[in-house]
Amino acid sequence: MTRVLCAAIAAFTFSLPTIASAANYAPLNCAKAASAAEQTICRNYALGQAEARMATLYGIAMSLVAMGQRGDIGDAQKQWLKAREACGADVGCLTRAYSDRIGQLNKVIDAIASGGPY
Repeated sequence: MTRVLCAAIAAFTFSLPTIASAANYAPLNCAKAASAAEQTICRNYALGQAEARMATLYGIAMSLVAMGQRGDIGDAQKQWLKAREACGADVGCLTRAYSDRIGQLNKVIDAIASGGPY
């Protein structure tokens, strides 16, 4: 990873609540977990870590892409949330859903990083 991308990730980490809210996706609030999927994520450490990673990558991707791409990424996130909810309490399904979404978001960020120089 380039130094600039690392610096962008570090800067993003400090502004996560602001950017995540602006991007219409806030990390899961376990105090308000209502669905079976949300409750399962909150009770499972690995899924909770996947949620945190996915939310961070989503925020980074949304803050780095051109405005025209933000809508596409946001739409994909909404579709992913529907798929995640369809998993219900199935840990395997939720694990696969997070793995897939994290992979997609990593590809977006990698594409940006490969477009350097910075």
